[in-house]
Amino acid sequence: MCSRKGLVEVHDTGSKVRGTANRAYRSTLRAARSVAAHTRTVAPRARALAAHTGALAAHTRTTAARAHAHGRAAVHRARRRWRAASPQQRLTVRFTAASTALGLVAALLAVAAAGPWDSGQRTAERVRAARQERGSGADHTPGTPGRPSGPPAAPQVLAPAGPVPEQDAGEGGPQGSGRGGSGPEQMPPPTASALADTLEPLIEDGSLGAVRHASVVDAVTGRRLFSRDARAVSAPASTIKLATAVAALTARGGTYRIATRAVREDDRVTLVGGGDPTLTEKDLTALAARTARALDEGDTHPVRLRYDTSRYTGTERHVIGPNENLARVTPLMVEEGRTDGSDHGPAPRAADPAREAADVFADALEDEGVTVEGAPRERTAGKRATELAVHRSAPLGALVERMLTHSDNDLAEALARQTALAAGEPAGFRGAGRAVRHTLDRLGLPLKGARFADGSGLDRADRVSPELLTRLLTLAADPDRPELRTVLTGLPVARFTGTLGSRYGGERGEPGAGLVRAKTGTLTGVNTLAGTVVDADGRMLAFAFLTTGATARDAAQQSLDRLASALANCGCRDSPSAG
Repeated sequence: MCSRKGLVEVHDTGSKVRGTANRAYRSTLRAARSVAAHTRTVAPRARALAAHTGALAAHTRTTAARAHAHGRAAVHRARRRWRAASPQQRLTVRFTAASTALGLVAALLAVAAAGPWDSGQRTAERVRAARQERGSGADHTPGTPGRPSGPPAAPQVLAPAGPVPEQDAGEGGPQGSGRGGSGPEQMPPPTASALADTLEPLIEDGSLGAVRHASVVDAVTGRRLFSRDARAVSAPASTIKLATAVAALTARGGTYRIATRAVREDDRVTLVGGGDPTLTEKDLTALAARTARALDEGDTHPVRLRYDTSRYTGTERHVIGPNENLARVTPLMVEEGRTDGSDHGPAPRAADPAREAADVFADALEDEGVTVEGAPRERTAGKRATELAVHRSAPLGALVERMLTHSDNDLAEALARQTALAAGEPAGFRGAGRAVRHTLDRLGLPLKGARFADGSGLDRADRVSPELLTRLLTLAADPDRPELRTVLTGLPVARFTGTLGSRYGGERGEPGAGLVRAKTGTLTGVNTLAGTVVDADGRMLAFAFLTTGATARDAAQQSLDRLASALANCGCRDSPSAG
């Protein structure tokens, strides 16, 4: 039996428990209500976030699928290029890879041995630089002597020659060089005797070789100012590209664009090359997409792919044979047949550039959902074929600028063949040479002894005279021939662009930096330079120096650069007689 006191204690304890439970219940209820209210506020945001996450996931899946497709296409292209490469090229790739690995190991060892680094600079170098800065006050800001701030603008150097026409489209070469000139009337031209006094000692430099021909003329009036066997012909190397450029612009016009077409006849789709060496993989992919859309408008049956190179005739191989300076000359190629990803300069080339382009096009069609049966084959498109899609190059004026700035041999041969096609000649080496000569002859240019064995200057059988080259330049400066102006604007700028970008850096060459614009020419034993320069009085001169027999290329080029720099630094007029 429980005592009364025990019952009271039990009752009191139960009351406390009930009170605690009630308080906990009310607290929990308040918390639950608060959470419910917050949940009602957050729920729409959560639903929106979930929807966004779903969309992001879908986009990620789509992007991954595209990346996989592009990766697969890249692997296919890499395999094709590897198969197209010669055994020597494959050996070179393997050797390069091994050399790179060894080089990285050596570099890591060198870095470890060089001492501690701080923010990307070795600590010892930072300390030494700080000491030099305090002691010498050296300044390398723009405008410091020996540190050119950039080439002058084209309107300055071309002011004596009239306005520069705007390009229709496309990427052109650099647009600048020269000291401003206010026109040919402001100052008289250099005198022949004073100019001879300046140039004769320089042209006698033995490093130029035994054969030295030269011509300097006033670019505006055409008046001859200096001559050393100016009418004698010799190998011009790449300066012959001036003739190629003038002929192509005259025959086709600066706004002409080279077309690459996809046509269809029955179940055959044919990729027809038009002679555009600047065609890129991206261009072919876009052409394939347009072709696929055109095919979808008809039926979805599998197609057989053909490629047509009949636009050109004769041999595809230049007389120099397989060479990194020039691919096989064919009207259908991608990236100029380059297999290393470069866009100018020497490079390994595909063994069959046309087949390479067709393979790229076939893969792009497959990526667009078109079933291509079998491998591409070379066939001429039928007369009943209908056009599906077309890609057009940059305007011919822009192609001329690119050719001259980078001395692009593939473009030079293509432009020579465009001249042949415009003239109705066979588009091969011989037909192009005849067409270029005929076009220049109609312009009244001096062609005695001239020979155009190719468009690039790689053939040692080419022959031109300094007089012809300076006449080509003055013709391009003629205000009445604005269609030729890209011959001038495409010339490399001394020390800044193209093949002159690494020249005119020495103390004796600096007077010509930024003022000389010239086409270079180099073969073994042959060194040439032809272009324009603004002299000390603001007059634009055209010059051409052709030399043969040099044994040291670098020394010969430096001598040529000194000749052009002397023109830039010279007013070259006779002093008035005393008394």
